[in-house]
Amino acid sequence: MTLLLFPALPGQGFATKRPIAVSLIAEHESGRTVRSALYGGVYEFEVGFDGLAADATTNPGLVAQSLQALLGLYLQCGGAFGTFLYTDPNDNMAIHQPIAVGDGATTAFRLVRSVGAATDVVSYATAISAVMLNGGAASNWSLVPPNILEFSMPPGAGVQIAASFSYAFQCRFLDDTLELENFMQNLWSSKSVKFRSLRP
Repeated sequence: MTLLLFPALPGQGFATKRPIAVSLIAEHESGRTVRSALYGGVYEFEVGFDGLAADATTNPGLVAQSLQALLGLYLQCGGAFGTFLYTDPNDNMAIHQPIAVGDGATTAFRLVRSVGAATDVVSYATAISAVMLNGGAASNWSLVPPNILEFSMPPGAGVQIAASFSYAFQCRFLDDTLELENFMQNLWSSKSVKFRSLRP
């Protein structure tokens, strides 16, 4: 199954990205609280489009029929029902990323990426360009969607596994409506398109 792709369009303006973590907090009569981390690694995005072309010729600086590209994705997803891949222009690649340490038995490893001092599970790996075992190139691997690096033979115990790969965020629109404004002939805008990544 081929996933839908959020279109990369020159008319895109501002973008907002919000990391989301959910915690369970219970307050007791003693004044103490008990906290439990439920999950993290989810991101909410909001993008705006200053210009979307409704035809192929009126606005040559924009992608031809970029309005239809955005609207078509929304309709294919059925609003907030379906999923698509969003490539964040500033967060889409990992180079020589440490993944795990082999134990001599495990063959499948979830891809992760470093975010500062934290490690975050990758939502959807789009391609792997290289896999390294103790710094040397490995060839007995495959990418299993959405984010699994799988070896035909398990890496040995203590072997450092690293990879270079590209990734995107698997997302859903937050709303069942999409507001579009026609402010000039064949030129449209959308002030706020909101979507959220799925838990990896």
